[in-house]
Amino acid sequence: MEVPRLDHALNSPTSPCEEVIKNLSLEAIQLCDRDGNKSQDSGIAEMEELPVPHNIKISNITCDSFKISWEMDSKSKDRITHYFIDLNKKENKNSNKFKHKDVPTKLVAKAVPLPMTVRGHWFLSPRTEYTVAVQTASKQVDGDYVVSEWSEIIEFCTADYSKVHLTQLLEKAEVIAGRMLKFSVFYRNQHKEYFDYVREHNGNAMQPSVKDNSGSHGSPISGKLEGIFFSCSTEFNTGKPPQDSPYGRYRFEIAAEKLFNPNTNLYFGDFYCMYTAYHYVILVIAPVGSPGDEFCKQRLPQLNSKDNKFLTCTEEDGVLVYHHAQDVILEVIYTDPVDLSLGTVAEITGHQLMSLSTANAKKDPSCKTCNISVGR
Repeated sequence: MEVPRLDHALNSPTSPCEEVIKNLSLEAIQLCDRDGNKSQDSGIAEMEELPVPHNIKISNITCDSFKISWEMDSKSKDRITHYFIDLNKKENKNSNKFKHKDVPTKLVAKAVPLPMTVRGHWFLSPRTEYTVAVQTASKQVDGDYVVSEWSEIIEFCTADYSKVHLTQLLEKAEVIAGRMLKFSVFYRNQHKEYFDYVREHNGNAMQPSVKDNSGSHGSPISGKLEGIFFSCSTEFNTGKPPQDSPYGRYRFEIAAEKLFNPNTNLYFGDFYCMYTAYHYVILVIAPVGSPGDEFCKQRLPQLNSKDNKFLTCTEEDGVLVYHHAQDVILEVIYTDPVDLSLGTVAEITGHQLMSLSTANAKKDPSCKTCNISVGR
């Protein structure tokens, strides 16, 4: 049987969805905290023996929803009219007291068959740890509630963006990508010490490393995908890579066809900004059948390498030709090791612009251009 969804927190006094209102009771009431304390004007009657939820189970977790179920003793079970669900971010789990005129984050639902779906991007964010506790309640004829004691506190973590969510990000990025410019090389800037280390300790091969936590909070590649970052953006007036970089004064350049060709797959990874006017798009290039390719197939939207809004590889007169989007900054992750002998390393003449660094950069959650309607 389809169960009603819990779509709104109590800080939404009215619901835009009439169907949800029919199924759920979302009332701005003052509830007990988990220790059983009540404010004087709580409107809740003295505790009577309602069954206390126990053995709580969390399942079907997504980036902005989960299912919750529990067990209850049969005593007084037929008197239950509502469930009170206390949901808090784990790092904030002690600030769950109800006080007069506070805007609570607690959720109220009519007693429905379990498991019950809790859904809502107003209060659930991806890849975030939460605590949850439950009370049963009985609404009286005068509007007051009799409540059980709080259940035990359960911890869980929401999931990453799904392919559906990433496709929404992809569609937003396509809107601003701009016209395509021709390029011929991928490049990677680092300090001299990095390249010295690669030569001396890694057998001349740059090795993939785990991507940092920059970009969208729900991106499934952050902290998980292993790869090597490259750039391919060019200066509009020269058609060549810019001479400035935030990552170091030494640059490795490699012909585009050695990384991006018919034997590789292309994936969309993220779209974000850092409180600036310009936006970043992360793409992943993975050799067909490689571990990186298998990782991406399960999690990321795949792009047509010959026809997309960001990075293309086409054949003209038997020669591979490459184009990149003009109006976004592309960050390209290549998922296999790359030997330095395949390209050249040289010092650049420009400046080290640290303001452009994206290392562990936080996405602007208020930007309408690069956010989607799920938790940030």
